[in-house]
Amino acid sequence: MTVVVTNDVASRTRGFLASCMLEVAPGVYTSPKLTAAVRERIWTVLVEWHGRWPGGSVLMTWPDAAAQGGQALRVIGLPQKLLVDHDGVILACRPRVSEDA
Repeated sequence: MTVVVTNDVASRTRGFLASCMLEVAPGVYTSPKLTAAVRERIWTVLVEWHGRWPGGSVLMTWPDAAAQGGQALRVIGLPQKLLVDHDGVILACRPRVSEDA
């Protein structure tokens, strides 16, 4: 299953994703049988559009036996959480905030 999660993106981006995937919650799109070629084309469009209208973020994930943890991830923009590989496990963490600020 391919899942795309958007945060604060242009309406055009959301409309495009809704035309090729099911929007199961606001900004969350899924497709159970998206081919690799279609997934790559969707990602290419998202990257191109984000370059023209920067802002927000997009995360795409899908099953990938070759990836660590069996799940591939791609991110455009500034994610709210930092994704790090720790001993073969992808962890999501928030940036540390200084107490002096």
